[in-house]
Amino acid sequence: MPVITLTSDWGMKDHYLASVKGAILRLLPEVNVVDISHEVSPFNIKEAAYIFRNAWQYFPEGTVHILGVDTEESDNQAHVVIKNKGHFFIGADNGIFSLIFNEVPDECRELQVMQDSDYFTFPTRDRFVKTAVHLVKGESMDELGPIHGRLLERSLFNPVIETDAIKGVAIYIDRYENVITNITREVFEKVRKGRKCKIVIRGEVIPQISESYSDVNFSFPVALFGSNGHLEIALNRGNAGGLLGLNIDSSVRVEFF
Repeated sequence: MPVITLTSDWGMKDHYLASVKGAILRLLPEVNVVDISHEVSPFNIKEAAYIFRNAWQYFPEGTVHILGVDTEESDNQAHVVIKNKGHFFIGADNGIFSLIFNEVPDECRELQVMQDSDYFTFPTRDRFVKTAVHLVKGESMDELGPIHGRLLERSLFNPVIETDAIKGVAIYIDRYENVITNITREVFEKVRKGRKCKIVIRGEVIPQISESYSDVNFSFPVALFGSNGHLEIALNRGNAGGLLGLNIDSSVRVEFF
């Protein structure tokens, strides 16, 4: 069964999500529509990219992914369709794809698909759906528009590496208020070189890296590498973000000794 995924900042209260799903099913009743997330903060492409990049690669090749975050088209923000690693991606060239991919995508085209409405405020429903159905049916990307030049680039703040420390920031807070940082296991191991470490965050000192949340007592802070390879700060059965006063861009320091 073909798969189309949806990622957006629409939330669940309004009609937006239902109308997009209805438009897809009207054109392609046999498709499997999968929601990745619709709770992205409005227009927050960094948050959307973090959520999406940790999900899309688990779908089968041939999946079509629609990204409905900050989708307004303009002279500086074209609508694009991308093919990469056997998957298809539809969205606005607003910088989100530079945050999703670590490499230059295999193919990128600027959409010239006519939309189904005289209104231009909801391209996800009126344009992206038609594009997704076109791709699911196995029709050529060449028919969707000309080759698109270099994608707009946005960069995340990379951790600062010192001889005896790594300085990073919080980049995401999940539903459990676990605080995910931009410090990856790869960077951590490269700098650690077998040394012990401690994690310092807002005056709180966590004396070591743990393997699981339950390695510490209830409500105690714990630092560990999550399933996506990023260092995260949590409380065992607690809410680290709120109780430790942490927000996006809060500083995190790993010290080696």
